[in-house]
Amino acid sequence: MSSGVDDGHHGTDTEEGTVGQLLRVQNFTVSSDGYGAGEGQSLERPFGHADPRELMAWALATASFPGRTGPGGGRGLDDLLVRDFAHGIGAEIMGRNKFSPHRGPWPDHEWQGWWGEEPPFHTPVFVMTHHVRPSFTLSDTTFHFVDADPATVLEKARAAAGGADVRLGGGATVIRQFLEADLVDTLHVAVAPIELGAGTRLWTSPDELLDRFHRDVVPSPSGVTHHLFWRR
Repeated sequence: MSSGVDDGHHGTDTEEGTVGQLLRVQNFTVSSDGYGAGEGQSLERPFGHADPRELMAWALATASFPGRTGPGGGRGLDDLLVRDFAHGIGAEIMGRNKFSPHRGPWPDHEWQGWWGEEPPFHTPVFVMTHHVRPSFTLSDTTFHFVDADPATVLEKARAAAGGADVRLGGGATVIRQFLEADLVDTLHVAVAPIELGAGTRLWTSPDELLDRFHRDVVPSPSGVTHHLFWRR
């Protein structure tokens, strides 16, 4: 996954953006065999054959999970990481299939994401796709559709982030693209104790990243293991 090159400079100087804005992967969950989603994504099954209630059980059970309406929920490490999701983030980058189950040209522009009228991002979102469409806004989230390489998309996101960091939201294919381009600064990946066997894979082993990243590995009572990476 390494590009083999690290020039020590990973920010971008623009009128709006500043050197030092980090590109962060946060709370991205994979199976024990490295898959971030299963096969066969559809409108009814955003994660393909993977059950998101199993894959994301660690986050769903926390007191701070967005959209929780009832009392309760766990505290501790898992909750701390969920609470940190939006801290210091000014924009998000995602792949088209995090935004939509559609493939190829858009049949129309009626689809506006999985999240309803109140998306959980609260920032500009840059959706990477070969089939661009007009930007639109829901609540305090504006979705932009861009057909460009990772470095160019990151430059646009940094300019829109108002000096804050940029979150790389996934899926796994998009994260791999940014890792190959040597653009990711920090990663938090939660490894769930389930196997998927097939789907969209982030890695074969987390050790693949150790040529460029330091890592802490922290098991949680919920059963997931948190892998925290930061650039060497």
